[in-house]
Amino acid sequence: MDGRMTLTDLLTPAAVISPLRANGKKQALQELARHAASLTGLHDRDLFEALLQRERLGSTGIGDGIAIPHGRMPGIDRLVGLFARAERPIDFEALDGQPVDIIFVLIAPEGAGADHLKALARVARVLRNQAVLELIRQARDPAAIYAILAESAAKAA
Repeated sequence: MDGRMTLTDLLTPAAVISPLRANGKKQALQELARHAASLTGLHDRDLFEALLQRERLGSTGIGDGIAIPHGRMPGIDRLVGLFARAERPIDFEALDGQPVDIIFVLIAPEGAGADHLKALARVARVLRNQAVLELIRQARDPAAIYAILAESAAKAA
């Protein structure tokens, strides 16, 4: 993976959840781990633990209603992304104190090193684009959200 990686390298249409129904951070992470398990073949409990462990280091809520929970996992050989738009904003203990409605989960192979960080930076860059955020927040359909992310990823590349 190189500097030209885009969100569509991480995300498939099946990896977009809208709406995500969760009443809190923990429930959201459980739901996301369950969905990630079906995409990766990994155990949802292990995924949940990895995401929770990372949140304990500090919230992955980066502000603006966005969170990017992430973790490294043995047993996968590529970066896997999962996107969710929450039905109702969730308290994610974000840096700016705002509740989160846009969540991008990133699962990386254990030895992903710089690729993991590049992917996180790319995701944050796309999601910090206000026009993209607005389109995503207006879209209800997972396929429409995927199309918005794919288009913005192509422009950002």
